[in-house]
Amino acid sequence: MTTTIDFRTAVREALDEELAADDRVIFFGEDVALAGGVFAVTPGLYEKYGPERVFDTPISELALAGAAFGAAISGLRPVVEIMFGDFLTLVMDSIVNQSTKYWFLTGEQVSVPLVFRSVVGAGGRFGAIHSQMPVSWFMGIPGLKIVTPATPADAKGLLRSAIQDDNPVLFFEHKRLYGITGDVDGELVPIGVARIAREGTDITIVSAMNGVHEALKAADVLASDGISSEVIDLRTLRPLDIPAVLASVAKTNRIVVVEEGPLTGGWAGEVLARVTEEGLGDLDDAWRIATAESPVPYSPPLEDAFLPGADRIASEVQRRLR
Repeated sequence: MTTTIDFRTAVREALDEELAADDRVIFFGEDVALAGGVFAVTPGLYEKYGPERVFDTPISELALAGAAFGAAISGLRPVVEIMFGDFLTLVMDSIVNQSTKYWFLTGEQVSVPLVFRSVVGAGGRFGAIHSQMPVSWFMGIPGLKIVTPATPADAKGLLRSAIQDDNPVLFFEHKRLYGITGDVDGELVPIGVARIAREGTDITIVSAMNGVHEALKAADVLASDGISSEVIDLRTLRPLDIPAVLASVAKTNRIVVVEEGPLTGGWAGEVLARVTEEGLGDLDDAWRIATAESPVPYSPPLEDAFLPGADRIASEVQRRLR
């Protein structure tokens, strides 16, 4: 049955359904139980499943990440909330040197079914230390999956898939998307499969999370100027669905990748490199749109100017196509 719900409800429903379906699933983090989460995403789960399966932790990301890794290799399927993605720096060892290596180091004998949920992204006036996009910190880590939903349907379907996956997964929730609504059928969404958010013929615009919505707004502006844009929602940044991007670029012969994050070392560069490496050397145009090489500003006008919004996307496409 299809229902219309917001993004935060979709996340909560995914957690609820997976907790109900598998007794090995546990959920914990800072203020996720009694308070229902700092962004009001998880109310009611503690009351429904009790303190052994949904519980609050001390304010120590390192401690809770270590506990999650231990639980995962001991037969449980933990879902951990790191309140802001900026604080993932505090759990780097548990993710990079433990969780993603253990299956390899045990000779493929012990998997690590572990999900780190975390709120990411700018635009919420949270300042430089609570607004970062940490994707690029983890893009080069084999054994790790990075999931980045843009819609309520994908938030629910991808989170359920992440919890059922036997590998460690970073599940990023953009804070500007919690209030958006959409139709949700509750079906699983496979990790690593992009979607065409809008079909077009003149240029391919690739993005993820909130960038998809900015790209769609830009596509409306461009359509009024006679430019037909195809918008690709990657959904997952590791693994990347490069075949879906290649199929679109084969039609449009132009690509721009929109990333909320610095140009240097970002995932947008990886997308463009893969597209050019895999046989599309005769592109008419290919470039990236990203943020400035600076921390995220706190000032609302400066933060708005910092982000790669719809107006900038549309103006750059118009300028380059002319």
